[in-house]
Amino acid sequence: MFAAYAARIDRDQPLNGLELGERPAPDVRPGWTTVNVKAASLNHHDLWSLRGVGITDEALPMILGCDAAGIDEDGNEVVLHSVIGQTGHGVGPREKPSILTERYQGTFAEQVTVPSWNVLPKPKELSFAEAACLPTAWLTAYRMLFTNGGVRPGDSVLVQGAGGGVATAAIVLGAAAGLRVFATSRDEAKRKRALELGAEAVFASGERLPQRVDAVIETVGAATWSHSVKSLRPGGTLVISGATSGFTPKSGELNRIFFLELKIVGSTMGSKEELASLLSFCAAKGIRPVIDSTLPLDRAREGFTKMAEGELFGKIVLTV
Repeated sequence: MFAAYAARIDRDQPLNGLELGERPAPDVRPGWTTVNVKAASLNHHDLWSLRGVGITDEALPMILGCDAAGIDEDGNEVVLHSVIGQTGHGVGPREKPSILTERYQGTFAEQVTVPSWNVLPKPKELSFAEAACLPTAWLTAYRMLFTNGGVRPGDSVLVQGAGGGVATAAIVLGAAAGLRVFATSRDEAKRKRALELGAEAVFASGERLPQRVDAVIETVGAATWSHSVKSLRPGGTLVISGATSGFTPKSGELNRIFFLELKIVGSTMGSKEELASLLSFCAAKGIRPVIDSTLPLDRAREGFTKMAEGELFGKIVLTV
């Protein structure tokens, strides 16, 4: 079957390790099901995999891709939860949970196999391309806002780095849930798009906000860390799920953190139950994931390049 896969690890030039070509069809496993992929979406996790983060040379070649929507063995339209082994389903009791592409082959292929527990019904209101955007970036944003951020309708939220998959999802979901959403970006066009998606106000990166917020959604990392801390009200919560600009902030802002009793909360992915809630939320409220572009699988390299250069707003979807 045709697939996009990591053939080698290159920490400096990750796309050098990306190959497109034939790979073996997935093996049949007891308790697992094979899904014919209709659409899959890119995540920064796929670039990190090509850099060797979360994967070793011994696991190569590894088909990339965490997210997918498709048709299962019984002809049902489904969405995949990409965390394998959550609460032990489908794997041995001592195996730690992992994301597709870390231990098991991913979704950038004609077929993928996952534990049957990981398969959820696709709402009829969502296309395959739209549904394929939800299991990683949109689920991460959902958990950051409503589980770890603890925000409620009427609360204020700052979303750093409008344009990325998680940040875009947080703007759309936050606005739909009745939050006051502020967003930042270095790019004027991306700030304009954030307003169109429901942000109350937008600002250049690092620009002072008109008020301090209840929570900050942080995926940029070092470049925005100080601004995120300074933007919180006393007792506010900074939720972080990524660091695309680097892992070492120039300023720790430790004095502000303990004097104002700020909360710093790490957030990774989400549960199957949260994904089910997200799917229902999108279907009921007419929410549609923001898709930057859709490409056939054999043009995956174009999508990877666009994501690596940061020239996108929303998700890149690969269709099979």
